[in-house]
Amino acid sequence: MHDTRYTMHDTRKRQSLHFVSCILYLASIFLLNGTAFSAENPKVGSDSQREEYKKLQKEIDTHQEKIEKTKKVEHSILEELDRANRDLNHVQSELRKYRAKLRLTENEIRKVEADISANKARLAKQAEWLKRKLRIMQRHGYSGDVILLLLTSDDISQLMRRWRYIKEITVYDHKMLEGYKQTIDNLDKQENQLKSLRAELKANEENIEVNEASILEKKKGKERVLSSVRKEKSSYEKMLKELRESSSRLLEIIRRSEETDAYAAKGFHNLKGRLPWPVHGKVAIPYGAQKDPQFNTPVFRNGIHIKAEDDSNARAVYSGKVVFAEWFKGYGQLVIISHGEGYHTLYANLAEIFYKVGDIIKEQQVIGRVGESGTLSSSGLYFEIRYKGKPLDPAQWLKRR
Repeated sequence: MHDTRYTMHDTRKRQSLHFVSCILYLASIFLLNGTAFSAENPKVGSDSQREEYKKLQKEIDTHQEKIEKTKKVEHSILEELDRANRDLNHVQSELRKYRAKLRLTENEIRKVEADISANKARLAKQAEWLKRKLRIMQRHGYSGDVILLLLTSDDISQLMRRWRYIKEITVYDHKMLEGYKQTIDNLDKQENQLKSLRAELKANEENIEVNEASILEKKKGKERVLSSVRKEKSSYEKMLKELRESSSRLLEIIRRSEETDAYAAKGFHNLKGRLPWPVHGKVAIPYGAQKDPQFNTPVFRNGIHIKAEDDSNARAVYSGKVVFAEWFKGYGQLVIISHGEGYHTLYANLAEIFYKVGDIIKEQQVIGRVGESGTLSSSGLYFEIRYKGKPLDPAQWLKRR
């Protein structure tokens, strides 16, 4: 099936040759009919020749457009995927921020609603006290004339007692009334706060909807790029070549880190078959030499792809030092940890990185969040183990499950 197809290179060559032949044909018309299209005699020449000229010019323009489109396809496939991944990662990061804000707002709303409920209960008690006090005053015909009450005292001691009681009652009443007023004020403020929080909640929900729609569109764009790569063997082989070049650049990063910022620790070599898994999931793509089922192209994978839930925590398999923590073409968000003695672990395809170069990491410490920032369209973690830059089979080092 693939033997009968032209490669992208053959297609470009044919388009170029066709374009050149059109130019030569047009030149021959000019030479044979020099007077027909001369500046001095623009009207000379038959209608059929002018029509032929227009037709040929249109065909040349069409082929020129095709050649320009072909030139655009010649750019790096990984760079195109990288742009799609960066856009997707940015929108996903914004979505996480809005979701975090949403959770905070929801918690704040629950807290304010609880406060409002407590204040309403307090207000009901205070209102009941005021009603009871007024009923008692009406029942006993209390006029509120304190002077008269004091003057009717039998002696000075009774007068002093009555004065003290009146003072205490007045202070208590004043305190209760102030509390009643304060409760009303608090309720009013809390109701306004609740209104504001609900408006904020609605805005966050709308932002989340917009971001989710944008993420869906970005994923479709990435899928289109990957789909176009899968349809064209030459594009697929070019992507594999670029991935190998990226892997070689990683080797240089690891070697430089060993020379300039080595992590002085021992013990990693004793952990074969005993390392914890960096994320909970199943191996979707294994390590080693494989053949692509569609194009029968040989592929060597330096690590494994562990399929995992989006936003799952990625954990360090052993203690070490972060020597790389940023975006890397073909790998997405990437963290490299040095464990000493020339051993390194690589965690790629991350949605988020929690540490920076130079940070010391403990075993099973969460270093980032899983995403889909690499060359695959499914969420998961790409994981490598290297010894002095050479890739090792992670399946031989991770615990059996």
